[in-house]
Amino acid sequence: MPKHFLALLFVLITSLAWGQPSQKEKLEQRKAQILREIQEKERMLDEVRDKEKTVKTQLQLQTEKIQLKQKLINTTEKQTKVLNNDMYINQVNINRLKKELEILKEDYAEMILKSYKSRSEQSRAMFLLSSKNFLQAYKRAQYMKQYASFRKTQGEEIKQKSYDLLSYNEKIAVQKTEKEQLLKENQQEKQELEKEKSVQQEIAKAIKKDKKQITAEIKKKQQETRNIDAQIEKLIRAAIVAANKKTAAAKAKANPKTTTAAETKATETSTKIVLTPEGQVVANNFRANKGKLPWPVEKGFVSLPYGDQPHPVYKSLVVHNSGVEITTDQGADARAVFGGEVISVMVLSPVNKAVMIQHGDYFTVYQNLSSVNVSKGDKVSMKEVIGRIRTNGDSGKTVLKFTISQNTTYNNPAAWLFNM
Repeated sequence: MPKHFLALLFVLITSLAWGQPSQKEKLEQRKAQILREIQEKERMLDEVRDKEKTVKTQLQLQTEKIQLKQKLINTTEKQTKVLNNDMYINQVNINRLKKELEILKEDYAEMILKSYKSRSEQSRAMFLLSSKNFLQAYKRAQYMKQYASFRKTQGEEIKQKSYDLLSYNEKIAVQKTEKEQLLKENQQEKQELEKEKSVQQEIAKAIKKDKKQITAEIKKKQQETRNIDAQIEKLIRAAIVAANKKTAAAKAKANPKTTTAAETKATETSTKIVLTPEGQVVANNFRANKGKLPWPVEKGFVSLPYGDQPHPVYKSLVVHNSGVEITTDQGADARAVFGGEVISVMVLSPVNKAVMIQHGDYFTVYQNLSSVNVSKGDKVSMKEVIGRIRTNGDSGKTVLKFTISQNTTYNNPAAWLFNM
């Protein structure tokens, strides 16, 4: 194989080796995060059991825990794959060093043999004294000196490569132990996962015994959700009409001769906000931050994503969600995801308040608040606390429902929030 190709291959392998630690660190961080979430699910399950909560809540938590267990298994498998890559690179280095050492030792042995034969046939002194003149004697002395130096250099190179080989062998031994540990952990997690699935099946059986009642509860909850969505949509439409009336009045005042009654009426009845130049700037800034908005809570996880979801037990039942539900810690605050104006503080039920914030022609709504810190007309900034999230007395869960819409068209919040 050409020397240039070998050199290029070595550079590529070395580059790959340098890239691995960063990936390993990310996987370790992800694994630690998943383990924390699993511990949180276990804590919540214990609370549910201690307080004799409904089996439906247990099933939901158990399902989320199983999903996290599967993520943990997948992450551990990725760690094993990264480790295998590292071991392969180290083995390539070991093979290369062995070959180089073999060649070096052969060359060194041959050089020692020649040196020995040379000494037996003619002494160094005779070699120098037999020179024809002083210049030749000087050159022979320099040759003998360089030859001795080369022997010393080769000996040191053999010593260094032997040390490197020993180092790589020790490193790969550690990696093999680490790999065995990962495989053992993965096997244990798979066994735990099977146990969790068995528990889930038992919970599901208990739920199915009361299918009629639970189905009625789900339908009732879905109807409540639809009613709240309708209330919010009505408020958004009212905000659109109010904003457009204001815009139409300002236009008519500025240009009374060019503004017709039909135009004014069309503006007032539109389902979309006619943005002023200032409103357009706000809308553009909001849109420019798509995928980079902060979460509406300091920490938490998505317990119900956007859109239509099949029920975990009754697959024929569809659970609709116009936003995302984020489970967080008890006593957590809701915060604005972007600067804007509070256009409504709603009392959706005796225990459920909501805040609507306008950002140009975009609206963000924060539901399930026990208390509110803002009032209609207030200007809020990004991450400003707008209220306290309510903890459900039956389930013990603290959940914020968060929606984003452009005019009356709902968007998937996952596409807007950072790292969701």
